[in-house]
Amino acid sequence: MTLVRFNNRYPQSGSLLNHFFGNEFLNDSNFLKGGQYFNTPKVNIKETDEAFAIEVAAPGFDKKDFNIELDNNILTIEAAKETKKEEKQYSHYEFNYGSFKRSFTLPKDKLKESKIEAKYENGILNIALPKKEEAKPKPKRLIDIF
Repeated sequence: MTLVRFNNRYPQSGSLLNHFFGNEFLNDSNFLKGGQYFNTPKVNIKETDEAFAIEVAAPGFDKKDFNIELDNNILTIEAAKETKKEEKQYSHYEFNYGSFKRSFTLPKDKLKESKIEAKYENGILNIALPKKEEAKPKPKRLIDIF
């Protein structure tokens, strides 16, 4: 039995580049500095009355691969993983983790910076950003008329 590769709707797009540059051209994480184009993970951001939450889809990493910093209301998330070339003979190899860096500007004076927490579980990095009391929405109240 032979392996048949699936071709996309535009079969010439990938094969033409591969013909001239080889497969390494598209798989090289150094092709674009930092791999920002290919390795930038998808992010979900949600806001509740109590906090903001950032979810970063980053499968294949370990907790130790992440670096999260907060500096002047800018939250920066970095991850780097060394890719180990295995000696196995693959006919096609696409596993490439590389590294990424994402930055988010946070609302000024609305967060409890000392209470920010991060947890990495099942390929998702969850960052909880609790709001200060004064930033939380106030309940409706009736004003008496005298």
